[in-house]
Amino acid sequence: MKKQNKVLNLITHPNPILRKVSVLIDIKKIDKKMQELVANMIQTMISDKGIGLAAPQIGKNIRLIIVNYRDKPFALINPVIVKFFGAKVSGEEGCLSIPHVFGDVLRYRNVDCEYFDLRGNKQCLNAKGLLARVIQHEIDHLDGILFIDKMIKDNSNIK
Repeated sequence: MKKQNKVLNLITHPNPILRKVSVLIDIKKIDKKMQELVANMIQTMISDKGIGLAAPQIGKNIRLIIVNYRDKPFALINPVIVKFFGAKVSGEEGCLSIPHVFGDVLRYRNVDCEYFDLRGNKQCLNAKGLLARVIQHEIDHLDGILFIDKMIKDNSNIK
């Protein structure tokens, strides 16, 4: 019988966990437990209608993000942006850890990102547009940075 993935509790702002810098994952220790964590993070992201999720958002300060690209979610372990290119463009962002807040953030249009997959293999991804934005947003989480720190315009309409 296949194990059911869990929806994990989201950490919300202003919880100090969101401001911690996350630690590197030992690639040699990617195991069933890590694969289960990734599956649960994917389930959590999808159930909350997100397009990205970083481990600090579920209370784990490790360098792990999930990105949902074209309805194919995948994990990036120890992601690093090795090149930013193209102009910075403004785009609206929100965050599962900061509900009901939306604002414009300047991000690079394109990035090259290196990371490890769940098999421990090094990968390089040339990301453009929305995928590049999501990767930058989620890696910021790993460094204790929230989109509200970079927001140039608040679009929340909160009264």
